[in-house]
Amino acid sequence: MSLMAEPSASGRFGEFGGRFVPETLVPACQELEAAFVEAWADPSFRAELDDVLRTYAGRPSILTECTQLGAKLGLRLVLKREDLNHTGSHKINNVLGQALLAKRMGKKRLVAETGAGQHGVASATAAALLGMECKVYMGAVDVERQALNVFRMKLLGSEVEAVHSGSRTLKDAVNEAMRDWVATVETSHYCLGSVMGPHPYPWMVREFHRVIGQEARAQSIEMFGDVPDVVVACVGGGSNAIGIFSGFVDDRSRLVGVEPAGGAAVSRAQPGVVHGMRSYLMQDEYGQVQEAHSISAGLDYPGVGPEHSYLSSIGRAEYPNVTDAEVIKAFQLLARTEGIIPALESAHALAWIVRAAPELQGQTVMMNLSGRGDKDVAQMMDVLAL
Repeated sequence: MSLMAEPSASGRFGEFGGRFVPETLVPACQELEAAFVEAWADPSFRAELDDVLRTYAGRPSILTECTQLGAKLGLRLVLKREDLNHTGSHKINNVLGQALLAKRMGKKRLVAETGAGQHGVASATAAALLGMECKVYMGAVDVERQALNVFRMKLLGSEVEAVHSGSRTLKDAVNEAMRDWVATVETSHYCLGSVMGPHPYPWMVREFHRVIGQEARAQSIEMFGDVPDVVVACVGGGSNAIGIFSGFVDDRSRLVGVEPAGGAAVSRAQPGVVHGMRSYLMQDEYGQVQEAHSISAGLDYPGVGPEHSYLSSIGRAEYPNVTDAEVIKAFQLLARTEGIIPALESAHALAWIVRAAPELQGQTVMMNLSGRGDKDVAQMMDVLAL
């Protein structure tokens, strides 16, 4: 039996997960779970999703070997190129799945949260493709540092609402999106952007991203005749990481999910409840949620998906963290050695590989390049004196 099987009937991965929502949302979660189970077992739904991922999103995404950077680090470095998907990140996999499911359920409107803006752009894109309305909630801080993605969402016909409460970042955007869903549940579907939230979201989003791991495993066997020694991905909520981990969780590959130092929920290993789930959470001695910080808007989140907490608790995956300074250096390094500008989120994964290189000598390392860095160039222009 796979380590990434279905969660328990109550939506738990070990002690993590569950459904901690107001009574008004329980029927909506139950309706979504039933609809997903039915759709996922329906060959016609799976075929429709596979077709749109191939003909619209551009799957399968390729593997790229970084020969110059690999030689510099003393290891074999291969990138899973989710940055080449339509809209520029892995987010489109999950969003197309949820949007098709929402349409199947008779919903007319998508509600989404976003940090770096990539999930918002993907949601706006899917809504335009399928003729649905879309409203995206985004922290006011992130609206400023991701102005390009805000414009892209509006260009695609979606409404973007800046959230000015709390830390004005991703956590607060999730709060507002969930409030919207409560008020409009009959006509709206909450298109949650990561493997977090109340059951069935962590499980459903993982299944929509499983395509990353399935492709990566087959491609690695074809490229070098074996699975990689190490599989690395950045972790905020953790959807891109869970997607690629799913392909190797039952193999010998070492799984490494890299968190920002200012949002290292797994490292603290303190269970708590946030956004409808029980998971590791940044909190103070009184159980109050602490503010996360990352140079990357997409990782600026105080919790983590419950399945990542489970994988950590059983020792199957490890979750180190890196500093903003290390991320900035990695961002430049990939650009200058391989001609690939990564998203700041993905640069977290590379920052760990650079730091760990002395212990990884001669090993094959696969990194999920979850997004491209176009969205971060304006922000980095203010950081780097080039």
